[in-house]
Amino acid sequence: MESLVFCSAPFAHVPLLDRLAPVADAGFSALSLMPADVWTLEEQGMPASEIRARIIDAGLAVAEMDCTACWTQRQRTTSGNDDLSRLLRTLTAERVVATAARMEARSVAAIDLSSSPPALDEAAQGFAALCDMAAEHGLRAHIEFLPSSAIRSLTEAWAIVDAAGRPNGGVTIDALHFFRSGSTLDQLAAVPAERIHTVQLSDAPRELSDDLWTELMTKRLLPGEGALDIGGLIRTLDSIGSTAPMGIEVFNTRYADRPLGEVARDFASTGRAVIAQARGQA
Repeated sequence: MESLVFCSAPFAHVPLLDRLAPVADAGFSALSLMPADVWTLEEQGMPASEIRARIIDAGLAVAEMDCTACWTQRQRTTSGNDDLSRLLRTLTAERVVATAARMEARSVAAIDLSSSPPALDEAAQGFAALCDMAAEHGLRAHIEFLPSSAIRSLTEAWAIVDAAGRPNGGVTIDALHFFRSGSTLDQLAAVPAERIHTVQLSDAPRELSDDLWTELMTKRLLPGEGALDIGGLIRTLDSIGSTAPMGIEVFNTRYADRPLGEVARDFASTGRAVIAQARGQA
């Protein structure tokens, strides 16, 4: 059975402990966590060791901590006072890496939602520092690029990773971000396989949305439901020897009121079918 990661971010409204059984019963082998999943339980008095034990007892592993959004100097000094800006400043590299270590996660994701692209030297310095913190705990670190963020494409993310020069540094390949950013399969094939640390699958219509952020956060489709070349993406990853874990990450408001068990089963069955079809196993 294809090993799959359940990407938790679209289901942050479901308490972590309530996520475990439905996700495991659907056949996922691991799940991503958000820092707040852990912090909320710790604030309620549950020690990290017990949180880890509950995850393990469910038959799951922690794939990644999603995410740090405050890992460069300019992110730390941003003056925004809206709810999102205040939240992002709490997601410091130090705090998120420490949380990932307590959960024995595999890796830590990094994003940059600043209003303009970072200078390469500053971003590389910040990412190198993140990688060094992660390495102290045996963790990997990976940049997730978003077309509506400061780091918009695979080319931009890889330039930072390459300049940082840390062996545990890499990139996230989110299928929707990848195709909507204009990144190409040839560019993906040029990235060393060991530097692709995680893959997130979802789909979308062929037509480009007028509002990418809304599409990313509320209108994603299951792999195979849209027109993106998910099969080509999987085959390209296979061709370069990538062994990065594959997850299903679908933000869509149609799942808001459905039982998580039903949603997780749909995610798992659809994801496995698309992967098998891409590999000629269907």
